[in-house]
Amino acid sequence: MGFNIFSHALLIILLSLSASHVLVLAGDPDITSDFIIPPNLNNSLVNGTFFTFTGLRPLLTLPPPTNFTVSKVTMAEFPALNGQSVSFAVLMYPPGSVNPPHTHPRSAELLFLVEGYLEVGFVDTTNKLYTQKMQPGDMFVFPKGLVHFQYCTGPKPAVAFSAFGSASAGLVSVPGSVFTSNIDDGILAKSFKADVGTIQKLKEGLAANKC
Repeated sequence: MGFNIFSHALLIILLSLSASHVLVLAGDPDITSDFIIPPNLNNSLVNGTFFTFTGLRPLLTLPPPTNFTVSKVTMAEFPALNGQSVSFAVLMYPPGSVNPPHTHPRSAELLFLVEGYLEVGFVDTTNKLYTQKMQPGDMFVFPKGLVHFQYCTGPKPAVAFSAFGSASAGLVSVPGSVFTSNIDDGILAKSFKADVGTIQKLKEGLAANKC
């Protein structure tokens, strides 16, 4: 009996260690120092300012945006995040706006809704759709690499914070990658079982929204 319990516990520990090792390999590379300093920065000049990001301060006083906006804090904006496997974003949604279907190839996303109402969802690898209506105080996780979206359903703006398990989670927009990447119109028409004219109208609409 005692040996069986010990074996079972040991197996669980080994499986846990194996899983954690896989997760580490699947995320950002591990670092062998406390943090990474950019090559152009003198080590002796590093102080608390290097580890402080002030770029979100304007959000506290700006009026609500008229279009969906994302304020990212990745290692591109905040170099101190390099090697730390974390990043952050503030998402602001006017009523009726949408964060179009997209993926983050290098991280899951944990979204925390602080104001307004959202309908969110993602599609798994079996093509099953998972949706949820969120209210302030709710959190929702979008698994790594899966297509997902958010839609502001309420009459008032919504604000959400997103945390990522990578210093650079990446972003692949589904509409953008399909219709603005110079894939041949004929190939897209066959893929979507549409005509070339329809494909061209979709491309024109996406181009107009960029302006």
